[in-house]
Amino acid sequence: MKKLLTLLLVLVLSMSLLAGCTQPAEEPAETPAETPAETPEEPAEEPAEEVEEGTIAKLGLGHVISIAKSTDAEADKTAQAQSDVTVIAVGFDAEGKVVSAELDVAQTRVAFDENMVVTTDREGELKTKKELGEDYGMIKASGIGKEWFEQAQALEAWMIGKTVDEITGIELEDGAPTNEDLVSSVTVGVDTYFAALEQAWAEAIDVEGGETVGLGIKIGIAKSKDATADAGALAQVDNVLAATSFDAEGKVTGTVIDTAQVKIQYDLEGKVETDREAELMTKNELKEDYGMLKASGIEKEWYEQAAALADWMVGKTVDEIAGMSMEDGSPTEEDLVSSVTVGVEDYIYVVEESYEIAK
Repeated sequence: MKKLLTLLLVLVLSMSLLAGCTQPAEEPAETPAETPAETPEEPAEEPAEEVEEGTIAKLGLGHVISIAKSTDAEADKTAQAQSDVTVIAVGFDAEGKVVSAELDVAQTRVAFDENMVVTTDREGELKTKKELGEDYGMIKASGIGKEWFEQAQALEAWMIGKTVDEITGIELEDGAPTNEDLVSSVTVGVDTYFAALEQAWAEAIDVEGGETVGLGIKIGIAKSKDATADAGALAQVDNVLAATSFDAEGKVTGTVIDTAQVKIQYDLEGKVETDREAELMTKNELKEDYGMLKASGIEKEWYEQAAALADWMVGKTVDEIAGMSMEDGSPTEEDLVSSVTVGVEDYIYVVEESYEIAK
């Protein structure tokens, strides 16, 4: 009997030891469950902060006008008027971030001979810096081997997804960016471009459903005048501008039409008479001071007629716009005859050009 009791006691102790050995094996099983299994998925939210594409909620047209580089007639050289109109068309999203940007400069020179007679072809085709492409000729002086249009495109691409404050807040040195993302692609001075961008944002209009934005520019010097016995020469550069947004079907969701009519007056001695440093305004900025009202049969200023035309374009394709009925360049459309009497062919042209390059 003693032996039997001893065996039972040994058996009970052995079972207790075995049961005790299995307990620790269960504890580690709980440890992984306490570690957040979803942690690796958190970075997936970061791309949502990057705004590369999106619906355009606001459309802006900005510009800076300068005649500072115009030269006088001298004993050994003739006079040359120069109009520099920096223009940018920008689409912003609802948060004020840039969705699309198109930058260009209409750099137009009007040359005179020794008698202050215009020698530049008044009817010739005049191109912007972007339209000139390789012919602009910056690459030979570029330390990074890039033409003006290439640098402008790099700057436009860099702006995407940023607010105006973020863009204009970068450090510059002699006007050129020192930003790590731009030093290898943009060496031109950008302060003038930033000033145009700030105006585009400050004066942006609301649009609905815009997906792309384009910029149209048409340059003319036909109204420039030779010097006469009692009047100095005049260089007049008319820059017709349009920033236009389009929806996915190519219909206009909004457009801003303007004209920078730049006049550079010379005196009888061939010296620039117009203040080279004066602030020069577009027709939209001049408003009543442009002075069309007194000659308007419908008693509307130029800026009012341009706004009426722009409103009429909303919801139409460029083909529908270009197909409007006209007489002597002015619209005869029922919806426009009481609000627009100016010639509209150039304005239609720049909206069409906006569509061709819209992005």
